[in-house]
Amino acid sequence: MKRHLILEDGTVFEGLGFGAPATTFGEIIFHTAMTGYQEIITDPIYDGQMIVFAMPVIGAAGIHAEAYESVKPAIRGMIVHDLAEVSVNRQRRMNLDRFLKQHNVPGLYQVDTRKLIRHLRETGPQKATIVDFADDHAVDQLVATVLTNKQVQNTATLKPYANPGRGRHIVVIDFGLKHGILRMLGDYDANVSVLPYTTSVDEVLTLDPDGIILSTGPGDPRSLPDSVLTLIRVLQTKAPLLGIGLGHELFALANDATLAPLSSEHHGMNHPIQEIISRQIFFAMQGQGYAVDNDSIDRKKLFVTYRDLVDGAVQGLRHREYPAFSVQFFPDAAPGPLEATAVFADFFETVEDYVEHHS
Repeated sequence: MKRHLILEDGTVFEGLGFGAPATTFGEIIFHTAMTGYQEIITDPIYDGQMIVFAMPVIGAAGIHAEAYESVKPAIRGMIVHDLAEVSVNRQRRMNLDRFLKQHNVPGLYQVDTRKLIRHLRETGPQKATIVDFADDHAVDQLVATVLTNKQVQNTATLKPYANPGRGRHIVVIDFGLKHGILRMLGDYDANVSVLPYTTSVDEVLTLDPDGIILSTGPGDPRSLPDSVLTLIRVLQTKAPLLGIGLGHELFALANDATLAPLSSEHHGMNHPIQEIISRQIFFAMQGQGYAVDNDSIDRKKLFVTYRDLVDGAVQGLRHREYPAFSVQFFPDAAPGPLEATAVFADFFETVEDYVEHHS
């Protein structure tokens, strides 16, 4: 069945529908990853967004239990050039079409994604809708639609829960936590307590954490209440702290840096990152709409540890006084290269040093 993608600027793309036959609205972005589509569409950072995949063929790996980043898709829509109907993966339990139908997420295929991505590179993210008919009514509805800025509230846990282990006790503040972070903490046998982002300083410190992680999450961090920044300012003085993705951006804001939206967002697993101190270059997964303004960083508090080699964007920060640091990219490799996982090794080394000197 023919369906249409309408962008806020009036551009229309025609394709064939798959997944749910629903009408949907969201912010449209593009993703350059060549693998890992299941991890991407279930990653809470994409709550409320539609994703255009640059990879020409999507769906061949099916859907399998090891590749969920949350229990259901976070996206509002999926646009691909060609849809693989038959999986070639032995782990297949379900195909992509059926998976999206189950979760009422519409998709479009047989779309000229190269043309669409070129267009989005020029315009940046914008509102979009998937509809049956590209008429004036559909355009008017799209223009009138106000997209939510409550993505963190939509995805983060409301209640604390445990992911038990026998190692160091790590508290994770959930802003839209992806499962890859929990898997990495499991590799270190960490005893994990996940707390909502609305938690208080006392609730965190009562648990006597050996380390604290500010999780990834969706949306604009500047839309979160100031109480979150106050929480971070206190916690960074109490135990080793690692911010990832949205957590990195919040760590920067809590230390008086400012953010700016990227003209061309970073969504891919092929971004070259350089560690400044060693000059080592590696590739990492990114899902980034905002960047820390380099000129706004208070050099008496923070210094830059990583940069993106494509556009020079700040990709990591470290506090000069406290054992606290952050990375913009995703070091949990779900999906993505394994090269960035050394960030977790650095974090646990910091935790061990801290525990040794405070025991």
